[in-house]
Formats: sequence, structure tokens, C-alpha cells
Amino acid sequence: MTEPSSSLVVEDLPASLRDPILLVSFAGWNDAAESATTAAKFLCERWSARRVARIEAEEFFQFSVLRPEVRFAEGSESVREVRWPLNEFFLSQDESLPRDVLTLIGIEPHLKWQTFTGFILDLARRCRVSMVITLGALLADVPHTRPVRVNGVATDPKVAVRMRTTQTRYQGPTGIVGVLNDACRRAGLPAVSLWANVPHYVSEVNNPHTVLALVHRVLDFLDWKTDLTELDDSAVEFDRQLTRILQQKPEVARYITELERRAAETEAEEARTSGELPGTQELIREVEQFLREHRQDTDSE
Repeated sequence: MTEPSSSLVVEDLPASLRDPILLVSFAGWNDAAESATTAAKFLCERWSARRVARIEAEEFFQFSVLRPEVRFAEGSESVREVRWPLNEFFLSQDESLPRDVLTLIGIEPHLKWQTFTGFILDLARRCRVSMVITLGALLADVPHTRPVRVNGVATDPKVAVRMRTTQTRYQGPTGIVGVLNDACRRAGLPAVSLWANVPHYVSEVNNPHTVLALVHRVLDFLDWKTDLTELDDSAVEFDRQLTRILQQKPEVARYITELERRAAETEAEEARTSGELPGTQELIREVEQFLREHRQDTDSE
């Protein structure tokens, strides 16, 4: 255990690990359709990960914004307990993995981001982590009928090549993932950030396609295989339900057809020029424009 004054609490950490990496996901601004956190939870389950550390919530959250919850204690129908926002580290030491994996699954904090990321780097140093992979998902002006686009940013050129990332020209607001990646760069710890593009018109439900895209990138890096039938079946059912809904909403179907046309043009242009992927800011501007036009159309009815 750490000293009581620290918000980083280490519970059960082995003395040595096998060249570990740190995999990170946060609920909130960085997690459209809960794709990043769902991917991380899926991997932890497959790797039989156990909790080894946590960051206490008291120092980093405004509880009037994100309130703790009262729930019945496990195995009890009368005892209630308060559950606080969680930022937990899970360790995977599956013998079939080529290296150990430390996974942080948490919630983007409200306060003291530099202190918060400092605790993450502190644990990374203790574990001798050799690389950090952060997962994210953003709302984008993309159709659900095309393969999921995964944008990436790496602090090291060699890592960028291995993870098939493309340098982004995005400048603007960032979340805790961006702050953590910058902290890794400053600390000389290689880091890569993978972002799945989520179709903005289905952002309110979990999207198994974007989860699969992120899971595949991590598994490819680790050169580790597992049965993904559960996610594949969920993706098939997701498409089936969405097709049924679109049959009742021809105006949305027409919009998706237009997105498909734009996606095909973009892919053709990239094939010709081998240029950069569209910037996040451009995608966001297009989404906002569509929403404004949709609201205007609705108001005029």
C-alpha cells in the first residue's frame, strides 16, 4: 500500500513484470459510444485481469457534477453502500500473452489533470512500462456501412509505423487522453493514441464495430489471438437493427448515402495522394453543420 496521503493506492503489484505495456481508456469526452472503455473491459475479461491499483476519486472529481451512487452491497438486499467514480488498474499476466499488460479503465477527471497524470506515470515507472497505448473514440461524419476508420497519434516514429498511425494536423481542445500522451512524451515514454471514428447519428448506443476496430489494433500489436465471435455477433445484430430503423426513416438513409459518397471520394483521393487522414476538427465542423441544418429543417415544419 502507498502512504495514506497519496491518491494512488497500490494493492497487489508483483515485484517484477514481463516488459509490460500500459493500456488506457477513460469514460467521458474521450469515449464516444463507450467504445474505448468497452474495448478495454473486453480485453481485461479475456486476459483474466485482476485489480492491482486505483486512483482515489476525492482529489479529482466534482461530485455535484458526477455524483457517487448508492447501491445495495453485493449479496445483500438491505445494506446500501456508496460507490465513487473509479479509476482502476488491472494486471493481465496470461501466459499466452507475449508480455504483461497493465490496463487503466477510468473516468475523465474534472480537476488537477497534471497531478492525475503524474500518478499514472508514477505507477508506470514502478512497473517499468515500456509503452503506453491510449484508446479513444470520437464522433465523426462517417457512415456505419464503411470499415471503421482508426486515427492515431504516436510520440515515437517507430511506434507510429508499427501501429499504422498517421500524423494528425489537429489543433484545439483536448481531453485527459491528450494530456496523458503529452506527459508521456515529456517523460520520454513511448506512447500511441488510437481513436475510432463513431458515426455521429448512432452515438447514443454501444457500437460493436468501433469496439472491434480498437480491439483488433491492440491484439495485432501484441500478436495475440482470441475468439471475437461475441463482438462479431453483436456487430451483425447492430447492423440488422439499424437497417430496420433506416427503412422507416428515408431522410436519414439518404444522408447516409451521401456520407458513403463522401467516404468513397476521400478514400480515392488518399489512394492517389497517400495524403493525411481528414482532421478531427474538419469532421466535427461537418457534423455541427449537419445538426444545424437538421434543426432548421425541424423548426420550419
